[in-house]
Amino acid sequence: ENELPRLLFANSTPPCYFCSMEAQLQPTHLANDKVSLSPLQESDWLALYAVASDPLIWEQHPNPDRWQEPVFRNYFTGAMESGGALLIRDAVSAEVVGCSRFYDYFPEKSELKIGYTFFARSTWQKGFNRATKHLMISHALQFVDQVIFQVGEKNLRSRTAMEKLGAELIGEEEVAYYGEAVKKNVVYRIRKEHYVPVY
Repeated sequence: ENELPRLLFANSTPPCYFCSMEAQLQPTHLANDKVSLSPLQESDWLALYAVASDPLIWEQHPNPDRWQEPVFRNYFTGAMESGGALLIRDAVSAEVVGCSRFYDYFPEKSELKIGYTFFARSTWQKGFNRATKHLMISHALQFVDQVIFQVGEKNLRSRTAMEKLGAELIGEEEVAYYGEAVKKNVVYRIRKEHYVPVY
């Protein structure tokens, strides 16, 4: 049997997380006509949990109980400690609609991960995820050659979204999300030389 590799630094701060001055993990300028991204602040807790408290958001997620306040508090703590979390707002209404994160920056491999993303169900199938990922991927590829995504093995919604972005399925691994149990994930990759923005 082939044992899946354990990701050592997937959800805590790896040694080189901030070692490149070029890597801006919490940019303040990412926006388009759909979404506006800003560094997550402690003061965003209430507005973000109001979105995250919907159980149906998490039904396909490896940790489906994340809608519960103590569990989501762990997510929020990890987001704040990561130094790469971004609050997502509707660009028109300025309403908080979700959150995402840059993490596991490894300059020696020219690699950065994007993940921990969720959106209010009111935004589903309306291009919000695509608009957000375009901003984040385009930003990341300014200073790395590849972006990695870890997706729950059974999260078909997110897997479909990855494929629509043109991400390449490259394998699977066990991932211990910040403060949570190890779960099997599939891994997608987008390389700089192959990326074509999808609007």
